[in-house]
Amino acid sequence: MASNSLLTTVRSMATEDAQEFYGRWSGLYDVIARRTPGIPRLRRRTAAACRLEPGDTVVEMGCGTGANLPYLRERVGPEGTVVGIDFTGPVLERAREATAGYDNVHVVRGDATRLPLAAFPEGTTEIDAILATFVVGMLSDPAGAVDDWCDLVRPGGHVVLANAARSDAWYAPPVNAVFRAIVVLSTPPTTKLRYENEPHLRLDEKIDAAHARLRDRSVAVADETRVFGVVRLTGGRLPKH
Repeated sequence: MASNSLLTTVRSMATEDAQEFYGRWSGLYDVIARRTPGIPRLRRRTAAACRLEPGDTVVEMGCGTGANLPYLRERVGPEGTVVGIDFTGPVLERAREATAGYDNVHVVRGDATRLPLAAFPEGTTEIDAILATFVVGMLSDPAGAVDDWCDLVRPGGHVVLANAARSDAWYAPPVNAVFRAIVVLSTPPTTKLRYENEPHLRLDEKIDAAHARLRDRSVAVADETRVFGVVRLTGGRLPKH
């Protein structure tokens, strides 16, 4: 019992540190999320990979400052429902501001690994697609989270993952050097210069596990690499039965 209590305390502290970190840098992340060359095109592609139809319900896990939400809303139309979930207050405020003009886009504070269904709009009966971009690398059990997301989506629905990891392209060395620097700077706390386990290697392992699990759970899979081979996009259609 004592060990369980200690583990819960450690996890709680890690969550609080992450919330403080991402909350503090929410403004910078918003600029990067919306203004980086190539990223708007990537976000439009991830929304398309969800295979949404007008009237569908889509949930984005870890919606951040809401950069993906307008693209998802384009896909489901005014009669559909878009729900964005994130655990950081200042980040969510930016998401709410960005989507204030849409009455069918809802931003909810919650944990992507424990979906707050009670906070969903009244009348939501099923989820047609779940999108998670640049999220699974922050989870302690990314493959388990993918399992949970697949269980939440209706039979025949879609789960889409987009994540940054090291490139395998022929020009990878300089690209990966920049990628490693970005990962270290965006991993709380940023005061560390050395790590026992390199953050970019841990990130690769988590992303590999999450994308592999989605492939295992899906009956149809689309895999792509984008942005100099750094971004991996996997879309999976779930079995109908």
